Amino acid sequence: MVLFVNGKFCKNPKLAKADDFFASGLNIPGNTNNRLGISAIVADVNKIPGLNTQGLSLVRLDYAPLGENPPHTHPRATEILALAEGTLYVGFVSSDEDGNRLFAKLLKPGNVYVFPFGLLHFQFNPNRTAPAVAFSALSSQSGGTITIAKSVFGSKPAINPDVLTKAFHLDRKTVELLLLKNA
Repeated sequence: MVLFVNGKFCKNPKLAKADDFFASGLNIPGNTNNRLGISAIVADVNKIPGLNTQGLSLVRLDYAPLGENPPHTHPRATEILALAEGTLYVGFVSSDEDGNRLFAKLLKPGNVYVFPFGLLHFQFNPNRTAPAVAFSALSSQSGGTITIAKSVFGSKPAINPDVLTKAFHLDRKTVELLLLKNA
């Protein structure tokens, strides 16, 4: 009988080996030469089989000067971020009966910030000359990421522009341009 937990095969504990609980490479900077100026090196259950059922994962985040991890959510995790190098402006938005409230902070090395489960959040390197490095732990073996702009303006097929025009209070030409840029 094969048993799957959280979508992953459960290995017979008698067949487990040290490499099932090991990953390397988080000391190596990622390539930030992209449109957003960010690299995410993920150490989750897909890279470390021993994380299956453990409820956690780790990510190394490298930010180029002015690089950002755009507004996104983790549908299956709370995130805690520790800044190792540089400066980051981070924040999340709560939504309750009083409306949408921004909680934001400028982080320096050694600072830690928590992004509560499922809430919209971001990180931005405001420095024009120096990179930043952070490590994030997520309370899931596979927290998932939903990047808001990419999801809304980059879905296949595209969301009807009339829906987006009304939802974002934008003119149709702007919506169509955003849809083209994210296609």
